[in-house]
Amino acid sequence: MAWGMEKFEPHRLLENGHAMTIASAFVWRQFDLPPAEDRLFHVDAESRILGRCHWQPGKRRDAPVMVILHGLEGSSESNYVCGIAEKAFRLGFHVVRLNQRNCGGTEALTPTLYNSGMSGDYRAVLEELSTGDGFEQIFFAGYSMGGNLVTKMAGEFGDAVPKVLRGVCVVCPAMDLGACADALQLRQNFFYQRHFVKGLMARYVRKAKLFPERYPQNGFGAVRSVREFDDKITAPQFGYRDAQDYYEAVGAKRVVAQVKVPMLMITAQDDPFVPYELFLRANPAQNPAVRFVAPEHGGHCGFISNRSGAERFWAEQRIVEFCGAIRGA
Repeated sequence: MAWGMEKFEPHRLLENGHAMTIASAFVWRQFDLPPAEDRLFHVDAESRILGRCHWQPGKRRDAPVMVILHGLEGSSESNYVCGIAEKAFRLGFHVVRLNQRNCGGTEALTPTLYNSGMSGDYRAVLEELSTGDGFEQIFFAGYSMGGNLVTKMAGEFGDAVPKVLRGVCVVCPAMDLGACADALQLRQNFFYQRHFVKGLMARYVRKAKLFPERYPQNGFGAVRSVREFDDKITAPQFGYRDAQDYYEAVGAKRVVAQVKVPMLMITAQDDPFVPYELFLRANPAQNPAVRFVAPEHGGHCGFISNRSGAERFWAEQRIVEFCGAIRGA
């Protein structure tokens, strides 16, 4: 695969990890995509997840498919999801913007909550697109929590990677959830912690109204952190002893060494709450299947460069170039 790497040069006003993270979340962007076709993927007997699909004319089976997965409390409408979709579609990819369980207003499609271990959902999507639809080249891209899920899926395949899965790309993957939860406890990360907890609790309240027999609306006290949410709600709902037991079970750090499919992994050394140290410990670069790239700046899933056009959102462009090079190999 012939593929180079355009060096990341951060926007001159965004060389601080917090500034980059916040700017990327709130910057207004307009996207040029054709209308989406909604598709429900059956991922288990009780649950479906929603994909917003953009098919190339004729829905050719030999055209590659890019499946994009968002992060914690994101959705198929997140800026980075739409940004990758726009770039990939222009290069001739079919695009599927996936919502994780309950996200994007889909709480009624599953009785469960969502968590960072549900890589089986994306194996089911891969199977449906390949066996059901007959697509011959499928790529996955995931950010943050979605990056952990995509990495976990790839690692769990090990040597038995389906031929149709041609490549995976992840940005700031939360591969060590315990380390990420601890980082969110730092004083300087109060804003992110509050944002995540507010979203998680609002979603839980919606689930409790839909499935009152399954989700108590009280009895677990105040929830002030992501770790507390996972201790009191996520772990019990999925049969884990506590948050740390859940974190250890679902973190892709356990399987990244087993990845055999070509992978692009991008993170930033100044990410506020996916600590760079976790990558030093997991050492994904020692795996020859993984192209590991870690610029000094970039924040959490930001990577807004000082260049204009397609290069403005640097990580998005690297993803479509990486997958485009594999497609053409």
